[in-house]
Amino acid sequence: MTESHNARRGVMKGGIGVVGGGQLALMLGQAARRRGIPCHVLQAREAEPASAVATSSVLGTAGDARAMRELADRCRAVTFEHEWLDLAALSDLEQQGCRFVPSPAALDRLISKRHQRELLEAMAIPCPRWLPLSRLQPDPTGEQPGAEPLASPDPGNQQAGTATATVTPPRRAVARVRLPDGWSFPVMAKASRGGYDGRGTRLVPDAAALQRLMEEVPPDDWLLEEFIPFERELALVACRDRFGTVAVYPLVETHQHGHVCDWVLAPAEASPALQAHARNVAASLLTDLDYVGVLAIEFFWGRRGLLVNELAPRTHNSGHYSIEACRSSQFDQQLRIVNGETLLDTDLTVPGALMVNLLGLDLSEAEMETRRAQLRRLPGTELHWYGKPSGAMGRKLGHITLPLKELDAGSRRREAMEHLGQIRAIWPLPGLASA
Repeated sequence: MTESHNARRGVMKGGIGVVGGGQLALMLGQAARRRGIPCHVLQAREAEPASAVATSSVLGTAGDARAMRELADRCRAVTFEHEWLDLAALSDLEQQGCRFVPSPAALDRLISKRHQRELLEAMAIPCPRWLPLSRLQPDPTGEQPGAEPLASPDPGNQQAGTATATVTPPRRAVARVRLPDGWSFPVMAKASRGGYDGRGTRLVPDAAALQRLMEEVPPDDWLLEEFIPFERELALVACRDRFGTVAVYPLVETHQHGHVCDWVLAPAEASPALQAHARNVAASLLTDLDYVGVLAIEFFWGRRGLLVNELAPRTHNSGHYSIEACRSSQFDQQLRIVNGETLLDTDLTVPGALMVNLLGLDLSEAEMETRRAQLRRLPGTELHWYGKPSGAMGRKLGHITLPLKELDAGSRRREAMEHLGQIRAIWPLPGLASA
């Protein structure tokens, strides 16, 4: 049953609430349905993926205090599938007795990339060098440019390998700036809040591009990071319950296409020392924050060792494989934590697993259904389709998980890449030739 916020009467209090109605809320709702736990969702539109499994829904946004209050009134506790939150409003509701998992205090140190970097530095956890864009020093050899319009891809939607609309952002008159001593191009620029899947991220190859960035974005809302020539990207999903118990899923390898996750291989080929290091980072963060909930950590691995790239205070794309491949999924854990229960075992039940994202293609719905049917016929596959409107190039429309049989890490990786080739022959990446 789906209800608007105008049809609240008759909804029984109980279960959990979720802010957001996308695929993460959908999979959490599916986990709740399997256990018979009510799941109420706050969503911006009627036809969100989570509507299919929600016990009830409230129409509204995370910034709508009235809608958030109504959601909280329907359940024992509220959790989140995204970070676009008004923490001040959440704190006010918390003072009125609403329970949020994780808490607004823990989220306050995580939903901004700048706050994340400050947290990591305070805890002496290695991460890329960074500084706020607003702290760049003037270049003493530069000149003051005049303001003029500049045609440029929207910095909030710039992704390698995907089409972006051309816009004409206002170009401010800004004194020329330079990188700090010891820095060199290229560097990465990131919006402090609101970026995901490549949005709000820009590669800055040279001084001219840096100057354009300064003229196009609010410097107080962006930061610069050194470019890390990593060998692999790794990720870890960890969780902590209200009793202080920490559980950690296997360290996985992730691969990106145009800043969007392409595939995840579990477990990653990593030494016991590297795995222990990643687990220790996770446990330290969860404990220092007094964090209750599921947290994902993205790492760079290379010559400089293990560096934290980003933190996501929620369930995460890198943990979807756990639904089929682990004793409990990341969504099972989130459900139990929000419901006030203890954690479950996170061990793999198979030697490994491959998770592949299915991104939007320029195909008709009939053609996509034909390809989905072909994917379902691949031996051992589990297809998750989110029920989003089709047609958005590059948008995550679903994912597929395959168990892996090989015990040796090298053989398991070759097995995974063979499966990946079969999947991409049916469902290619956006921008690549369709099979």
